[in-house]
Amino acid sequence: MIQVVKADGIQERALLSQLKNRSEEVDRKVTVAVTEIIDAVRAKGDEAVREYTLKFDGKCPEQFEISKADMQRALDEADPEFVASLQRAKENIVDFHRRQKHQSFIDAKANGVILGQRIRGLHRVGLYVPGGTAAYPSSVLMNAIPAKVAGVKEIVMITPPLKTGGANPDILVAAAIAGVDRVFLAGGAQAVAALAYGTESIPRVDKIVGPGNIYVATAKRLLYGTVDIDMVAGPSEILIMADENAPAPFVAADLMSQAEHDVLASAILLTTSERLAQQVVEEVKNQSESLSRKEIIAQSLQDFGAIIICKDNDQMVEYANEIAPEHLEVMMANPLEYLGRLDNAGSVFLGNYSPEPLGDYFAGPNHVLPTSGTARFFSPLSVDSFIKKSSYIYYTEAELCRAKDDIMRIANREGLTAHANSIKVRF
Repeated sequence: MIQVVKADGIQERALLSQLKNRSEEVDRKVTVAVTEIIDAVRAKGDEAVREYTLKFDGKCPEQFEISKADMQRALDEADPEFVASLQRAKENIVDFHRRQKHQSFIDAKANGVILGQRIRGLHRVGLYVPGGTAAYPSSVLMNAIPAKVAGVKEIVMITPPLKTGGANPDILVAAAIAGVDRVFLAGGAQAVAALAYGTESIPRVDKIVGPGNIYVATAKRLLYGTVDIDMVAGPSEILIMADENAPAPFVAADLMSQAEHDVLASAILLTTSERLAQQVVEEVKNQSESLSRKEIIAQSLQDFGAIIICKDNDQMVEYANEIAPEHLEVMMANPLEYLGRLDNAGSVFLGNYSPEPLGDYFAGPNHVLPTSGTARFFSPLSVDSFIKKSSYIYYTEAELCRAKDDIMRIANREGLTAHANSIKVRF
């Protein structure tokens, strides 16, 4: 089910190369189809959104927008224990993200010059939330709460209608708890285009965040520039570093927790212990039998899963930084010792009792993370994702006079004489 290889400079390199190429290439047919949808929504607004919603979802509600009363009703009728769990998760997410906030600053110098930076939340953000069987209330919390903490004035959520024409109730519950301002029923590329351009019913937003299928991801990619986006996410992935004392049942369970997402998901174990490697193989076989998505797990582990037996801990660290995984678990003795050396990971989980689902649902750090090696240069979704910054400058006549020769010298050197003249005319 999951292959075991020894790191010899050849076998593991072939595996890592396969891993890097696992993300679906953008299908030209998908791009053509999405471009057509985007153009139609831009030209025809609500009419086009209705047409594509009927075509792809089979049902289009009379009104796109869900009322506040319907959101409250979903919350009132929800399982109280589920609501309580979401509330506790919200508290942790809010607490973590509040610590990410930056303050505007002003630097008033003794010579009369004033410099500064102003930070404020975006005006309106769109949150795309998949519906149907891939409905994840946790994603609503993780996307909406940082936006709220950042000071975004309005959060607009859009989600595909169910076959009944309504919304997934769990999604509405999460939206109410997270403080989403407005909810609309539409899905796919047409929903992304509606948020990017605005229609008669759906407001235009400044940024679109949230997961989706290949059509949603392609629409976000094509519309970047018209609107900001969070990232174009690839398949989920986990990398585990484990020494000989790591509990094999824990390791196997955590590998499968990501493999169940998608047949393209990647689950890799790095270890120095051949004994642990074999134990994990057996645990995967035994545990997977009782899991609801065992076929997906089996396919994922067969195609993009591996156990790599490394020569030492330093090699594990080297490969972890090279792979730059979305999720990195460190099941090692004294895991905190490695934290300062692990530079490329979306989120790091330290010790035997910090499994990846803890981060997905509850601990507080965001679960929207860079994938496909982009943790080398991208960061998790955060408060910073929902703010904009402006700098400002105030100079007195005397201080501009003091700086004028330097400014004109640099401008003239660059051949921008009008820049130099803008300074010169003042004196």
